[in-house]
Amino acid sequence: MANVAKKVSWSGLDLAEEPMGEVTPLLNGTGGTVLPPPRQFTHSSFLRIGRLSTVDLDDDDDVRELEVDVLRPFPNEIPHNEKLLSLKYESLDYDNSENQLFLEEERRINHTAQTVEIKRWIICAMIGILTGLVACFIDIVVENLARLKYQVVKDNIDKFTETGGLSFSLLLWATMNASFVMVGSIIVAFIEPVAAGSGIPQIKCYLNGVKIPHVVRLKTLVVKVCGVILSVVGGLAVGKEGPMIHSGAIIAAGISQGRSTSLKKDFKIFEYFRRDTEKRDFVSAGAAAGVSAAFGAPVGGVLFSLEEGASFWNQFLTWRIFFASMISTFTLNSVLSVYNGNPWDLSSPGLINFGRFDTEKMGYTIQEIPIFIFMGVVGGILGAMFNALNCCLTMFRIRYIHRPCLQVVEAMLVGAVTATVGFVMIYCSRDCQPLQGNTVAHPLQLFCADGEYNSMATTFFNTPEKSVVSLFHDPPGSYNPMTLGMFTLMYFFLACWTYGLTVSAGVFIPSLLIGAAWGRLFGIALSLMTGGAIWADPGKYALMGAAAQLGGIVRMTLSLTVIMMEATGSVTYGFPIMLVLMTAKIVGDYFAEGLYDMHIQLQSIPFLHWEAPVTSHSLTAREVMSTPVTCLRRVEKVGTIVDMLSDTASNHNGFPVVESNPDTTQVAGLRGLVLRSQLIVLLKHKVFVERASLIQRRLKLKDFRDAYPRFPPIQSIHVSQDERECMMDLTEFMNPSPYTVPQEASLPRVFKLFRALGLRHLVVVDNRNEVSSWQWVLDREME
Repeated sequence: MANVAKKVSWSGLDLAEEPMGEVTPLLNGTGGTVLPPPRQFTHSSFLRIGRLSTVDLDDDDDVRELEVDVLRPFPNEIPHNEKLLSLKYESLDYDNSENQLFLEEERRINHTAQTVEIKRWIICAMIGILTGLVACFIDIVVENLARLKYQVVKDNIDKFTETGGLSFSLLLWATMNASFVMVGSIIVAFIEPVAAGSGIPQIKCYLNGVKIPHVVRLKTLVVKVCGVILSVVGGLAVGKEGPMIHSGAIIAAGISQGRSTSLKKDFKIFEYFRRDTEKRDFVSAGAAAGVSAAFGAPVGGVLFSLEEGASFWNQFLTWRIFFASMISTFTLNSVLSVYNGNPWDLSSPGLINFGRFDTEKMGYTIQEIPIFIFMGVVGGILGAMFNALNCCLTMFRIRYIHRPCLQVVEAMLVGAVTATVGFVMIYCSRDCQPLQGNTVAHPLQLFCADGEYNSMATTFFNTPEKSVVSLFHDPPGSYNPMTLGMFTLMYFFLACWTYGLTVSAGVFIPSLLIGAAWGRLFGIALSLMTGGAIWADPGKYALMGAAAQLGGIVRMTLSLTVIMMEATGSVTYGFPIMLVLMTAKIVGDYFAEGLYDMHIQLQSIPFLHWEAPVTSHSLTAREVMSTPVTCLRRVEKVGTIVDMLSDTASNHNGFPVVESNPDTTQVAGLRGLVLRSQLIVLLKHKVFVERASLIQRRLKLKDFRDAYPRFPPIQSIHVSQDERECMMDLTEFMNPSPYTVPQEASLPRVFKLFRALGLRHLVVVDNRNEVSSWQWVLDREME
């Protein structure tokens, strides 16, 4: 997706020839579609649009053949062809349709605009509270299940180790982990597959303007929460913080609509916000609240939503998002403080707290700046390697492990292998440390003398969050260099294998743990080379290594800097963390894309980046527009509208409205744009000119919002033969001022309009503003 030439050859001069009848395999390996050979691009060629159908710059006959294939039900998998976009994604309508109904409502509520704004703040507060409560539930359940599993395994390991029953101890450990992982994977694979992973790529795409099926539904939230609990307790190389972003977004999407379409329950509140534009803003707030609850970083949550999520921003939205993030942190802090028996001690701001560093003893000097830059380079290289390996593994999964039963088996295998690798490394390391003076949550004596604990066992046995804190703050000498080296190597590959499984899990904490391990090892090496200098504290370099590794994988800079500063409670390390992250991003981008962008590309989601592709600068709107476009007259026959909506060859989301003489073929200029969803609602309510006197009430904007977001298909609406002869007046419902560009507009300029305004349709007109050369482009096909 980073290079538009991989998706669409804008010039049409570099399309690779394919033999006629070659089968393009699907990403899941289940066969494919027979594609015609691409032809040389001419001005008669066009980009045919149809519910985000295939994108290829072929001639008319070829496109018609592709359109016939699009008529079939959309496949669950996508064709793995670099000239094709996914068939199962649609765009969101972020641009309000300013028809007469909309303008009348805006004028009517102008006197009560303050009430609408108050409702927005109330919704943001509810988003923060519910997101914080969900985070509390995850944390409490994970803590109790992990403690129970620890106690069971510890008792049996101690018992059977004394009698030499190592094989039974290993079997017990692997079985327990695989059982938790199996249940979590079954829930995700068979109930709601979109709940797999962290959900951050999906939320990025949603905020970018792509409608992904089921991504913000209540069922997805329930599966996500249950799945992440079982994944973490199952001992996988995952973290429970990443899915909080997706969970917060789902909560925001549901609360802001005042109803649940899954439960078929309408609370008759917040009806004004039932449109994509308003919903997008609240989802941005939910994503920020999720980050805030995960790391106790309200400012970091706002910056994350700005840097990685929201495509559109304004000052008022900033304040509301910050308010939701602050409420989320306070809710989590309050509930966990009460749960821990300290109701007045608000010391649990997030699911993970990295603890405070003693900056007086662990400050940094200017001589260490080159060292930090070098660590950033290492983090960028390791991050790019992680992403490249995970990309190859994900491609293999999509091709061959596409059935739910195979996905569950793979998840169980990873859980069992993770336990086995950990047990073998514990047995081989024998890294025993004195128990006295250490604050280890779950010390394990395995293979060590009385009064000692096994540091490798503790690192593997703890949850990843607690292991990160231990690597940051344990005193020098708590870890053997060989232990850290073995752990870094094994956990790197385990985390790479784990990300992409059909389980709910995040990559934040595993990345931090890998970086903290090799960063602490780096600090130990510096300490040995400098004769134990006080500035070479391994905990400080564990922090820098964690930032470098996470930055090299996800390529975040600004938001991650603030998150690390807020999570550690130290501003002192702000500059070196920023330096490390920027270096890691620059180096990582040279070798490979960020992990989230890579997975967006693998799913062939039409994601629009900030800048137009380099290959588009020599093109104009005329060369990529779609023609001919099905147009409607201001007063159109019902039968014509029904046939047009039923004709999947013109399966567009919006249709131009023109002023034309019905007795002639002469076409006049543009008068407006009407959406498919609006036409379906009009047909459903039988808003015909001949029935105007029989309609009890005038159609209102509420009727359109009641059908949002799941508008019925045209096949579900019955229109009799007599009704087909009726006329429909679109004047009141069309948008009389759609965005247009002249046909000579440069493609980068068109791209900027799509990106900045959040458009789904853009009409291209000639110098007479007539429909004879009309075309439009959909924003998702611009990539």
